Amino acid sequence: MYIGLGIILLVLGLILALDVITVDIDYVNDDLLGTILIVAGALAIVLSLVVAPPWRRDRTVHHYDDRA
Repeated sequence: MYIGLGIILLVLGLILALDVITVDIDYVNDDLLGTILIVAGALAIVLSLVVAPPWRRDRTVHHYDDRA
């Protein structure tokens, strides 16, 4: 779920950090904002993989014997 958010933050950060699009906002440095978004995106991806890895999800199968 948070992998998508991490990818979006990562892409937006790379766009700002590599000066693909320049945004002229007063008191905001584009490179620093891009770096912050890259770190936040990478952190979101790593945390989403640590919190809910698909290989650790357990499936519980209940078998009932109706012959009794």
